[in-house]
Amino acid sequence: MEPTNEEYAAFEEKVKRTVLIDNLSPLATESVLKAAFNQFGDVTSVYLIPNYVEPINTARAALVEMRTPNQAGNIIYEVSESPFMISGMPRPVRARAAEIEMFDDRPRKPGRKMEWRWVEPNDPDFEVAKKMTALVRKHAAEADFLMKHQLEEEEKLAKKQELALKANHKKYKLLESVSGNGPNGNANQLAKHYGLPFGDSKKFH
Repeated sequence: MEPTNEEYAAFEEKVKRTVLIDNLSPLATESVLKAAFNQFGDVTSVYLIPNYVEPINTARAALVEMRTPNQAGNIIYEVSESPFMISGMPRPVRARAAEIEMFDDRPRKPGRKMEWRWVEPNDPDFEVAKKMTALVRKHAAEADFLMKHQLEEEEKLAKKQELALKANHKKYKLLESVSGNGPNGNANQLAKHYGLPFGDSKKFH
């Protein structure tokens, strides 16, 4: 059944309210994304785009539908201007306006006829199809290269954050050993040596 002009217009309005978010963590879920983007307005729906080509541990993409086009625009602006955080960790995500071709459930435009057929080498459209095939393969290769580069950058960031965390923990333990109230704490040992009332509340009475 062919959709009416009104139904297709409603779909076009939905596209205007929707933002494509990519380079998401493989662990991102609909509930996590909804909570993250609700700060920009009212999230109507979140659709995680299936990845049938790359390994499951690669970045994900999602279509986030907001209540109004202005809210969708706010997401695009904020993501481009500020670091995006999920579960306390920065994530270099990207946001841009959704397009009709991004929706798997997009209706057929009224009055538009679509035809699917195999083309033979002697077909006038064969060269066009051949060029399109080459373009798709080139795009897939470029996307694979960029994905590997992005994963390398994320691994470097994760290692950097891990080293910073360990360094801060080491500093904390050092400070704890110096100012600890236990009998073996350096500050307590010095207090005993000089007869100062440190770590013993009875000496203050």
